[in-house]
Amino acid sequence: MSGFAVLLRKEIVEAWRTRRLPLVAILFVLLGLISPLTAKFLPDILKAALGDQAAGFPMPPADATQAVAQLLKNLGQLGALAAIALAMGAVSGELDRGTAALILAQPAGRGAFLAAKLVAIGLVLAVATGLGVAVAWVYTAILFEVPPVGGWVALFALQWLALFVWAALTLWASAATGSTTAAAGLGFVALMALSMAAIVPAVARLLPAGLTEPAFALATGPTSGLDWSALASACAGSAAVVLVAAVGAILAFRRREL
Repeated sequence: MSGFAVLLRKEIVEAWRTRRLPLVAILFVLLGLISPLTAKFLPDILKAALGDQAAGFPMPPADATQAVAQLLKNLGQLGALAAIALAMGAVSGELDRGTAALILAQPAGRGAFLAAKLVAIGLVLAVATGLGVAVAWVYTAILFEVPPVGGWVALFALQWLALFVWAALTLWASAATGSTTAAAGLGFVALMALSMAAIVPAVARLLPAGLTEPAFALATGPTSGLDWSALASACAGSAAVVLVAAVGAILAFRRREL
């Protein structure tokens, strides 16, 4: 892929200069901060707000497992929307500004153009997710107990893969439609559709939703009951979705006039 290294460097510099990287990182750090705080203080807040009525509501215990659950929930919702936002204008924005034609007039192929964007988005998500998980780990250790480092590293990797799926699908939509709005809509539709499909356990094993339970198990302690085959199939299925989205984006972009 001619020009990939140069284009990747351009994308990383642009992510910093346009503040996409800092803003997404700040969002994920806030998610990492809020998650253990919610797990620690939400039961007390509910008791204070509801008074005697709180006795009729089952409340989860304030412990490290709830901090992990809150983190996974926040990353799965707001983190997924951030991944869609990162990718929705990746191609369509360049087409609107006319910069795509200028870049591709140089010795750079369309495959390298899209691959650089996908890798750069993945790196931004990796930095942001890593910071968010690190902050959550620190506050969980302060508020509850010191969590297993290895398990939280695995949680980071699995959640990054899940978020990368939504970014890859949205990039495909951006390349295929040439519209930022349409790409955002299609990315959100893909998120909703695959989340609903994951209601079926056999299907969930092949989708990003299948990564959540293993991530929780790995981050909360003993893994003797972990279904490793389910983890492997969810990782393979998620990686396959990314690959299909990347190939689909390249094929769609090759047919597009600049």
